Amino acid sequence: MQNDLSTAVQAIRQGLTNAPEQLELSLAAAQGPACNHVFSQLLPDSARTEAAWAAVAAPLAGLAVSVKDLFDIAGTRSTASSRVLQDAPLALADAPAVARLRAAGAAIIGRTHMVEFAFSGVGTNPHFGTPRAMDALHPGNPRLSAAQPARVPGGSSSGAAVSVASGAAWAALGSDTGGSIRIPAALNGLVGFKSTARLVPTCGAVPLSPTLDTACAITRSVRDAIVLHEILSARKLAPAGRPLSQWRLAVPQTLFFEQAEPAVVAAFERSIAQLQAAGARIERIALRELEALERIHAIGGFSPTESYAWHRQYLQQPEKARLYDPRVKSRIERGAHMSAADYLDLIQARNQWIAGMQTALAPFDALLSPTTPVAAPTLASVAPADGMDAQADAARDGEFFRVNGLLLRNTSVVNMLDGCALSLPCHEAGELPMGLMIWHGALRDDDVLHIALALEQVLRAATP
Repeated sequence: MQNDLSTAVQAIRQGLTNAPEQLELSLAAAQGPACNHVFSQLLPDSARTEAAWAAVAAPLAGLAVSVKDLFDIAGTRSTASSRVLQDAPLALADAPAVARLRAAGAAIIGRTHMVEFAFSGVGTNPHFGTPRAMDALHPGNPRLSAAQPARVPGGSSSGAAVSVASGAAWAALGSDTGGSIRIPAALNGLVGFKSTARLVPTCGAVPLSPTLDTACAITRSVRDAIVLHEILSARKLAPAGRPLSQWRLAVPQTLFFEQAEPAVVAAFERSIAQLQAAGARIERIALRELEALERIHAIGGFSPTESYAWHRQYLQQPEKARLYDPRVKSRIERGAHMSAADYLDLIQARNQWIAGMQTALAPFDALLSPTTPVAAPTLASVAPADGMDAQADAARDGEFFRVNGLLLRNTSVVNMLDGCALSLPCHEAGELPMGLMIWHGALRDDDVLHIALALEQVLRAATP
């Protein structure tokens, strides 16, 4: 793909451009109208220094990378886009994920806004505004033009995705607990890779669910996703060794297509047909093991329970409790009602489910599914309550939670599986951005990335 990070790095190494020049372009984009509500803090001075001093041979060669506002950056404040943490102490050191990016030659351009405390897949934030979704794959897409209604960017890494789609950053560090990297990637025509959680340290970040939290990145191409993953995980991928026709792929029919919009199904099926025409071996499977998730979720969820354990220190202070986004606060407070016994039951049920899924997935190298069953809704349909009309506020709240559940449903399967997944754009010009998700269980990252690279080549060649 043209204009991805890897292409820019090669241009720098060939002397066709340099990191300081590229950084000025990124800073100009970051201060342009497309980046309204994207950055909580720009760091131009330190980014210019990093770009000027970065080694040309470094993996990122001094190019701009944005950081989601829950990771520590030394000398700045991690607020998780919440008013609750506006007086938090300045970070004394970089989070390990940020430190690895710097060591690889990143120029940290700034902190990106997000859903408050990362607790939503929609992307809205009533405190600091919501970025408008873009289409990085088709920048001139009339469906996302300024004349059209603004659409949600997806969350929780909303600013992260738009920082890349707008050209303000070549890649974005974010987090994925139930889909927070893949959802905004899908809704903005980008690539989002959620690695196996244990491969990248999450310390130095405001937690949502320590069991599920994953530090990972949004990029413009799979090639860039591989570069970022190798940096963040401090490991090198094994060689691919196989052509597309020798990977065994499956499309599960259970759960992933329920309540899916016709446009999403059409884009996904078109992509499958294009892949099969290129030689991909794809079969449909039932995967009934997914039906057990409803029973497991009835026990409770990791995110409400584990987030409540962290947030209760603030929720018990009235002056802090009233600063929360009500939609976020209500979800956190659900965790107050789970007993220790229920929590242990949840862990056991998850472990048993993972074991069954591993057996069912063993014959396949990767699974293919729509990243989300719906495209981005309009921002107006899910806008935060304004207190002017109680009936309208209730309607928007209802629509918000309906959309949030749908956006998170497909992606959260992989988090419960302790697996890895990549969202790849699969829409054409004139369509709203949509993603095809390539996924598998824990530590199958190398296969997923290699397969995604092969699929991307086919889909990009077939895209007008």
